[in-house]
Amino acid sequence: MSIFEEMSTFLQQGRAPKVKELVQQALTDGENAKEILEDGLLSGMSIVGEKFKNNEVYVPEVLIAARAMNAGMEVLKPHLASADVEAKGKAILGTVKGDLHDIGKNLVKIMFEGKGIEVIDLGTDVEAETFIQTAIDENATIIACSALLTTTMGVMKGVVEKAEEMGVRDKVKIMVGGAPVTENFKDSIGADYYTADAASASDVALSLL
Repeated sequence: MSIFEEMSTFLQQGRAPKVKELVQQALTDGENAKEILEDGLLSGMSIVGEKFKNNEVYVPEVLIAARAMNAGMEVLKPHLASADVEAKGKAILGTVKGDLHDIGKNLVKIMFEGKGIEVIDLGTDVEAETFIQTAIDENATIIACSALLTTTMGVMKGVVEKAEEMGVRDKVKIMVGGAPVTENFKDSIGADYYTADAASASDVALSLL
């Protein structure tokens, strides 16, 4: 078994210390930082994402795998900068104003990062204007909004309207998700994409980049 396969396997099992150790060993052996990221960490995380999509693993397993990935990334990050690895793109993420739920949003963040997308996480209770202004400041092409309450879904329409008002509607793709959100709702507010779960959201985001 190659060191990358081993890394991927331990990551899927959520064994953070082992993942960290293997990343360090791969670097010591002179492996390329970009390959460690793609063939070791991201490949393991994408298997977790697929399994999650197919209900073969659940939220706790995903969170544990993500923790293992982050442990590996801590060791790898300084080397990635020198290896000049560009993120595949940038996404702004947040739960809309009036809504404090963040489990779904955090899962989306994990899945996005697992695909090599840089995430700017605005947290919860985010104003429509903050989404747009951050996208402008950060030169991001994706805005992903989450809502878990029917009463806060309407804020997503505000995000679409603000993007138009601030002149960037043609530059950003607006993704919406959360338990009460549907394809019809997405159409009614003029957003670009709706996905039912975090793993599908990361597939869509990657295709947009």
